[in-house]
Amino acid sequence: MAGKQKRHLEDLSVDEFMLSGLNSGSEGESDEETNQQNGFNKLNKKKELKPEAFTTDDGKKGKANEHKQQLSRLQNKDPEFYKFLQANDQTLLNFDDTDSSDDEDEKKYHKLPSALEDADSGDDDDDEDDEEGQKASKKSKKAVETIKVTEKMVADWKAAMKKEPNPRLFREVTQAFKAAVATTKGEGGAQCRYKVADSSVFNALVLFCIRDIYVALQRMLNLKPEKDQKKLVLPSSSSKWQKNQIDVKMYLGGVVQLLSCLTEATVISAVLRHANQLVPYYLSLPKQCRHLIKQLMKQWSTGEETSRVLAFLALNKICRHKEETYLNPILKQMYISYVQNCKFTSPTALPMITFMQRTLTEMYSLDTQATYQHAFIYIRQLAIHLRNAMTMKKKETYQSVYNWQYIHCLYLWCRVLSTLHPSDVLQPLIYPLCQVIIGTVKLVPTSRYYPLRMHCCKALILLSGSTNTFVPVLPFLLEIVQQVDFNKKPGRMSKKPINFAVILKLSNVNLMEKAYKDGLIDQLYDLILEYFHTQTSSIGFPELALPTVIQLKAFLKECKVANYCKPMRQLLEKVQENSSHITGRRQKAAFGVADATAVAAWEKQMKEEGTPLSRYYSQWKKLREKEIQLEISGKERMEDLDLPEIKRKKIQEKKVEDKKEFKDLFQSDSESDEDDGELKIKGKKGGRGYDDDYDEDVDPSDLSDDEGLEGGDSDEDEEASKVPQPLSSSALVKLAEGDDDLVEDLELSDDD
Repeated sequence: MAGKQKRHLEDLSVDEFMLSGLNSGSEGESDEETNQQNGFNKLNKKKELKPEAFTTDDGKKGKANEHKQQLSRLQNKDPEFYKFLQANDQTLLNFDDTDSSDDEDEKKYHKLPSALEDADSGDDDDDEDDEEGQKASKKSKKAVETIKVTEKMVADWKAAMKKEPNPRLFREVTQAFKAAVATTKGEGGAQCRYKVADSSVFNALVLFCIRDIYVALQRMLNLKPEKDQKKLVLPSSSSKWQKNQIDVKMYLGGVVQLLSCLTEATVISAVLRHANQLVPYYLSLPKQCRHLIKQLMKQWSTGEETSRVLAFLALNKICRHKEETYLNPILKQMYISYVQNCKFTSPTALPMITFMQRTLTEMYSLDTQATYQHAFIYIRQLAIHLRNAMTMKKKETYQSVYNWQYIHCLYLWCRVLSTLHPSDVLQPLIYPLCQVIIGTVKLVPTSRYYPLRMHCCKALILLSGSTNTFVPVLPFLLEIVQQVDFNKKPGRMSKKPINFAVILKLSNVNLMEKAYKDGLIDQLYDLILEYFHTQTSSIGFPELALPTVIQLKAFLKECKVANYCKPMRQLLEKVQENSSHITGRRQKAAFGVADATAVAAWEKQMKEEGTPLSRYYSQWKKLREKEIQLEISGKERMEDLDLPEIKRKKIQEKKVEDKKEFKDLFQSDSESDEDDGELKIKGKKGGRGYDDDYDEDVDPSDLSDDEGLEGGDSDEDEEASKVPQPLSSSALVKLAEGDDDLVEDLELSDDD
C-alpha cells in the first residue's frame, strides 16, 4: 500500500498529497514512514509549495525508500540469498537513503519565487525582446553595409599591405574584394561589410588584389619562394596558416567567382595568371581547388588563345604537385572536352584542335601508368564502334565511325604514343591502334571518302615514323593513283581549291571539279614524300620503294596531263636517287642482315649523315609550311571581301554596235561574220583545246550541297565553262610551236 502510494506522488496535487500523508499515518504504518511524511508536511509549510514544485527529486526519494524496504523484506522472504549478500556485498545491504534528509532536500530543491508570473505576460516580453533584437541586428547590418569602398581606401590598403601585411588588414581587403566580386552577379554586396558601387573603385580594387595580394600573403605567412620549381611549398605548412585560413578561403572563392563572370579576354588572362600564382593555396583547400579546376577546364576548352595556354599551365601545375589526387579526373575531363570540341572542323578551328591535342599529350606524359589505362579504354571504345559498323553495315553505324570526332581521337592517340615513345608501358597499344585505323580506311573504300583516307594515312605515318614500327601505308595511297582517271577532263571549273585538311567527304559536285584532281595530286605527293622520309635511312629502303617506283612509272606512261606528271616525276626521281644512295652504301657493309645490332648502328649513322631524300624533304617542308600559312591567312581573308565585279562588254555586242555605225562598209562581210560566230559557238567536237566531256548531260540533283560542302557555281559560270572561249594570238603562236603547258589553260584564255 505504501509502496504504491510513493510511486504515484508525482501525479498527485498538493491537497491529495496532504490527504494521502494523513491517511497513511492513520492506517498504522511504520514510524519511519510517519516521520518521513511529517517531514514532507513541514517542508510544505515552510516553503509554501506550488504545483510546479514537484520535480524528479521527489521521484528519486520515493524510489530510494522503496529500494530500502525491499532489501529489509528480503531477510524474511529469502534468508539464504540475504546471507549470500551479507557475505559478498555489504554495501548493498547497508544502503543509505541520503535523499530523505531535509537539509539536503533544501539544497537540492529549486527555490521558487515569491509569486508566479502570468504566462501571457512573459511570452509577450520575450517576443518584444526578440523583435528588438532582430531590429538591432538589422540596424547593425545596415550600418555595416553602408561602408562604401573608395579609391582612397584602396590606396591606403595598398600602401599598408606593401609596408607590413597583417591578418586584420588582409581580412578587410578580402571582405572588400568579396563585395566587389558579388557585384558581378548582381548581388551588390548585400551580405558583405563593404560595398563597391563605382566601376573605377572596382577596377582599382581588383587590380590591387591581382598584383599585390600574392606577395603580401607570402610575407604574412613567412613563406620563402623556392628556387627549385619542382618542389612546391604548401602554405598549410606555415605556423600562421590556421589563423588566416578562413580569410584565404574567402579570397580564393572570390577569385574563382570572378573568373566565372568575366568576358573580356585580357582581364581573364590577368586573373588566370594570378590564379596560377595561387595554385599552392588552392592545393591546401580541396573544395576551392575543385571549383578552380572547373573554371580552368572551361577556359582551356572554350577560351581565347592566351587564356587556353594559361589555363593549361595551371592545370599542369596542379597535376604535377598533386598527381595522385587530381590527375585521373583532370585527364578524363580534358579528354571529354577535347571530343566535344572536335565535332566540327574548319580552318579557324583546326589550330585550336591541334593545340588541345598537344596539351593533352603533355598531360598524359606525367604518368604513363594512368595514360595506359585511359588509352586502353578509349581505343577499345573506338574499336567497338568500328566492329559494329563492319558487322551491322547500316548508315547509323557508318556515321559513328566516319565523323570528325572519331578521326581526331585516332590522331590524338597516335600523337600520344608517338610522343611518349619509347615506353614499355604503352608499347602494346601500338598494334591495336594501327589495326583500328586500317579498318577505318577499309570500311568504305570509295572515292568520296578519299579525304578521310588521307587523314588516316597521315596518322599512320606519324605513328610509324616516331615509334620505328613498319606500317604498310603506301598501298592505300597508290590505290588512289590506280582508281582515279587523271586523263579525264573535269566537268566543272571551281572557283577555289578544295582544302583537304578540313573535309572528310567529297560531294558529287567536288568529284567533277578540276580542283579535286589538283588537290588529290598534291596530297599524294605530300603523303608519299613524308612516308619515305620516315624510312629514308632504313637499310631496306630500295626494296620498300620498289612497288612505288613501278606504280609511278606506270602512272607517268598513262597520264597525259603535264601538271599532274610534273610533281610525280620529281617524286620518282628523288626516291630513285635515295635508293641508289642506300644501295651503294649497303654494298660496302661488312655485316650480314641477321646482325640486328650492326644494322641498327648502320641506320643510325646514315640518319646522322643524311640522305638525298632527307635533305630535299627539309627544304620542301619549309616551303610547304609557308604556303600553308599563306593559305590560312591570305586566301581566307580574300574570300571574305566583297570585291567589285568587272563587267565587260561582250564581243558580239561590240561588233553589233560597229555594224550599226559603219553599216555601209560591212554589208559584204555580214554573212561571213555570222558564220564565223556560229562556228566559234558550236566549235568542233574533239578539236584541240575542247573538252569532250562538256557535252555530257549533268544531273541537277548532283549539283546540290552535300553535308556542309559548297555546291556548284552559278548557272552563268556553268554555261561559260561549257562554251570554249576564242584563242588569243599569243595562244595560237604557242600552240603552233607545240607548247604542251598551254593545253590545260585553254579554257581560261580570253581576248578582248
